[in-house]
Amino acid sequence: MRSGEPVTVLEILREAREVGALGPGELEAQVAHASAFVDAAGPELFDDAWLVDLGSGGGIPGLVIAARCPTLRVTLLDGRVQRAALLERAVDRLGWGERVTVLGERAEVAGRRAELRGRVDVVVARGFGRPAVTGECAAPLLRVGGRLVVSEPPGAVAAIPRWPAGPCDELGLELVRLVEIQWSFAVLAQVHVCPSRFPRRVGIPEKRPLF
Repeated sequence: MRSGEPVTVLEILREAREVGALGPGELEAQVAHASAFVDAAGPELFDDAWLVDLGSGGGIPGLVIAARCPTLRVTLLDGRVQRAALLERAVDRLGWGERVTVLGERAEVAGRRAELRGRVDVVVARGFGRPAVTGECAAPLLRVGGRLVVSEPPGAVAAIPRWPAGPCDELGLELVRLVEIQWSFAVLAQVHVCPSRFPRRVGIPEKRPLF
C-alpha cells in the first residue's frame, strides 16, 4: 500500500498475520468464513444492530463483518492488551471510529458493564472457547431476543449435545438452529434475561464450566 492510499480490511488482516495475531490457514478462506457469520445470523443483523465479537484477536470475524455490514455498530472485545491495541490501530486506519469500538478487557468483566449488559443484539464467537465458556460470556451481554452465533466444528448437525438444553436455559439461552453453509454455525437465542450471577469471576467459566 502506497502512502496516502486507503487501507483495506484484507491488508489489515495480512499485517495482523505477520505479527502473529492470526492463525495458520489461507487468509482468503478465513475471510470467507468470517463473512459467513452474516449469513448464519440472518435477519438479526438489521440496520443499526449492535454486534459484539468475543475474542476478536487479529480482527476475524469482527472486522470482516463490519466491512460487509456498514450500518452495524460493532464492538471488538479482546482481553489481551497487545491484540486490543492492534485492533484500535486497525479501526483508526479504516476510518471506522464512529461505529466500531475496541474494548480491551476480559469478557467476564465486560459482561458486568451496565452499558453492555443485556443490550447487545448479536454476539459472534470464532474459537473463543468451549461452548460452556462462550455461552456464559455471551449471555450477559445479549438483550432478550438477541442471538449468539458460534462457529462450530465440521459436521455440527450431529453436535446438538454441545449445547444441552438445561444448562443453556440456566443462562437464558436456547439453541434455535444449526446452520450448514460451507461452514457450521450454532445460533442460540436469548430467551430470557441472563441471571445476575453470570458471568462468574474471571477464569471461573473455564475452570468450572457449566456443561
